[in-house]
Amino acid sequence: MPYRKLPFVAEGIYHVFSKSIAGYKIFNTDEDFKRIINVLQFYSTENPPRKYSDAIKSSKDFLEVVQREKKIIKLIAYCIMPTHIHLIIVPLKDEILSSYMNRVLKSYSKYFNIKYNRKGPLWEGRFKSVLVQTHEQLIHLTRYIHLNPVTAYLVERPEDWIYSSYNEYIGISETGFCDFKDYLEIQPSMYIQFVQDRVNYQRELAKIKDLIIE
Repeated sequence: MPYRKLPFVAEGIYHVFSKSIAGYKIFNTDEDFKRIINVLQFYSTENPPRKYSDAIKSSKDFLEVVQREKKIIKLIAYCIMPTHIHLIIVPLKDEILSSYMNRVLKSYSKYFNIKYNRKGPLWEGRFKSVLVQTHEQLIHLTRYIHLNPVTAYLVERPEDWIYSSYNEYIGISETGFCDFKDYLEIQPSMYIQFVQDRVNYQRELAKIKDLIIE
């Protein structure tokens, strides 16, 4: 499927991904992973009243902003990997996705460079995206995203990777950040089996992907 070239359309479903320069590890600690997840939530709101770095000084303020403000995007699924991020996003306005992603990536870059005493760009160019065109593509894409940590041998089970939306899908997370229920009917037990059935195949495919992707 080609990368997105046409304008982002409101209510379209997009697989969005961005990776670090030269495979640089940009999520090193629990604090780093939680930072990007919180930033994704914070900038999903319309006109946040302050910068994220100011809002988190009070966790109560942060939660109030996220819950109170009108959303500009819906996040359907996510997985934060040490060198890249996978997101499934529905923009609620035409062309809002670009500005949303720019704010998210710039915010994390600033945090990372200050924390690790680093200068320069963090991400490998502009984020990439593809349009998800069918329900079947969407459900299979969520599985692919949630299996990324298992495919990379970071964990043995997707539920052990706490930096993805998988545990929301199977009902063992209380974050409630994702809006997948508006687009997918997920039965936790069936979804667990659906994901587990593909673990070995996806690992084998990862071994040869450089040979089959042109």
